[in-house]
Amino acid sequence: MEITVEKVKTKEALSDIFKIRELVFVIEQAVAPEEEYDEFENSSTHFIAKVNGLPAGTARWRHTKNGIKLERFAVLKEMRGKGVGQALVDAVLQDIQSDPSNAGKLLYMHAQLSAIPLYLKFGFQKEGDLFMECNIAHYKMSLQN
Repeated sequence: MEITVEKVKTKEALSDIFKIRELVFVIEQAVAPEEEYDEFENSSTHFIAKVNGLPAGTARWRHTKNGIKLERFAVLKEMRGKGVGQALVDAVLQDIQSDPSNAGKLLYMHAQLSAIPLYLKFGFQKEGDLFMECNIAHYKMSLQN
C-alpha cells in the first residue's frame, strides 16, 4: 500500500478534497455544508492524500492573527487506521516548516477527540477546556514552531 500526499494545485484535486470533506464532515458527521465550506478556501494551502493513487484524505493550513491554523483534516472511513492521517500531519508540518517566514509562529488546531492521540505524536498539546464546534467535541491543541 502506497500513501502519497501532495499540495493541491489543480481544480480537479480541489474537487476531490471537497468530495472527501463532504463525505466525512457533512454526511458522516452531520456538519452543515455552510459550516464546512468557508471564506478561507482560496487563501488556505490544501493537501490531498492518496492510497494507491486513490483520494483518501485531506487537510489544509492557513495564516491567522494567532499564528498558523491546521484544519479540515479528514480521512475517508475505509482508509482510516492505515497511516493516512499521520502522512497528512507530517506533510502539512513539513510544508509549514519549509518557509523560513513561518519560524517561531504558533501552530494550532481544533482537534476532534478521536484525533487527539495522532496530534500528540507530533508534539501538539491540549489547551483549555473541551468545547463544541458543529456539535462535535474538540480541544484546542498547539505547538510552537
